[in-house]
Amino acid sequence: MTRNHPHISRRTALRTVGSAALVGVAGCLNNNGGSGTPSNGTTSPDGNGPLTRIAVEGTALVAELSEEADIGQVNLIQPNGELFGQRDVAAGAQQVSFEIGTGYAPGEYRVLALKGEETVVETTTELRPEIQIQDVGLYRNNPDKPWDEVYGESETDRIKNGEAFVTVENTGSGPEAITELIFSGDVPNPIENPRGSGMHETNRVVVSPGETADLFSNSFPFGSESEDGMGCSPDGNSGQFTVIVETQVSGNRVTSTYDVQYSGSDEMTDCEVTITEA
Repeated sequence: MTRNHPHISRRTALRTVGSAALVGVAGCLNNNGGSGTPSNGTTSPDGNGPLTRIAVEGTALVAELSEEADIGQVNLIQPNGELFGQRDVAAGAQQVSFEIGTGYAPGEYRVLALKGEETVVETTTELRPEIQIQDVGLYRNNPDKPWDEVYGESETDRIKNGEAFVTVENTGSGPEAITELIFSGDVPNPIENPRGSGMHETNRVVVSPGETADLFSNSFPFGSESEDGMGCSPDGNSGQFTVIVETQVSGNRVTSTYDVQYSGSDEMTDCEVTITEA
């Protein structure tokens, strides 16, 4: 189940995996009548009107305009009815963008294209992130991950027996920020989880819609056994642990539970760890 994702540097590897893709979100004009509500009949629901597409690119909302668009301003209205921002449209411009970041309120936004004081077309789009945990693993089982890039080559021997990664995916329509990573349950060293945010060298990882990201742990959940942890034994130990991911925009605690089997010597450094979905 483990996936390989490209990483470009030690720090940027912690933020997003893969290039920012242009992701269409709800509210785009379509062939089924669209969501545009024209005030003067000039919009076209087949995508050929002034607003041809509303999309999310990274952490920005992009409004694409037709070549023939005769508008001077685009406004973005928040779910509570307040103005989020407005952009003047330069002559010949075919898109404007609003940086929504990760401080926006999830919900339905309205995009208004104006000519002077008149609304030429209005459409709606949903901005709502959805984080799912896709995978979890250890260094010892996944040496192909960019551990050296993330932690540094000098740390490889130290982290290879205890550090873990968690792969998350944003299947929603708005960007999200991961603020905390926690391991709880039957892991050898649950005491120091989380240490800080629980993620190595960062307090937040931004995941844009349609993207995945690897969260690398800042503690040693599978390192040396603590008094309250489950360790390894020649006869084998089995249990369950839960990965908890806390999010900023939606304010959710996303959890996923796994079965784990420890077998081998009493030392965790020589222990075989097998993780499967519960």
